[in-house]
Amino acid sequence: MQAGYLTIKSVEYGDTVHLDYPNLEVRRAMARLYLERLLSGRVAGQVGAGPIVKVLSEENTESLFHILNRLFSSIDYYKYPVRDEASLRAYVQVYMAGAGLEPKIEHHNAFGRSDLEVRAGERYWILELKVVRGEESSKEKLREGVAQMLSRHYGDEGVSKEKIRAVLVYSIEKKQFVKWQEVSS
Repeated sequence: MQAGYLTIKSVEYGDTVHLDYPNLEVRRAMARLYLERLLSGRVAGQVGAGPIVKVLSEENTESLFHILNRLFSSIDYYKYPVRDEASLRAYVQVYMAGAGLEPKIEHHNAFGRSDLEVRAGERYWILELKVVRGEESSKEKLREGVAQMLSRHYGDEGVSKEKIRAVLVYSIEKKQFVKWQEVSS
């Protein structure tokens, strides 16, 4: 069943309805609209965070770290604060979807769920996002993320020619990513 810009995907227990967009074109348009709202009417390119597809297709984790920081420094934190890992992940998801990518959120395997996975060209990125508050140690959060990625085998499925697994740590107080590390097997 379709109603406007949403489609009913399933109904559970008679009263829980799961909605989705009817097609990729509507999904991308809505993501661009959400991103413009986050950026107070601007687009990613106007805040120095434009070429996310190029970064993911051709560059490295450090470049991803910097482009995400440019994006997050432009979000209106009064209206759209990053409060936790879920809101952080949602903003990254909207950014990537608005750029025409198809990020997967909480992708399941037998051991757990990765935070975000996305294909860009021949590359497949597996991202673990961590949040630090106050006096929490960003180094410790980074170690925790790396250990989690390895112990839960995120990205171990043969999904692409080039697989990049990375942990990114975001500071609530600094309003930016403060640490990153690529994770090798």
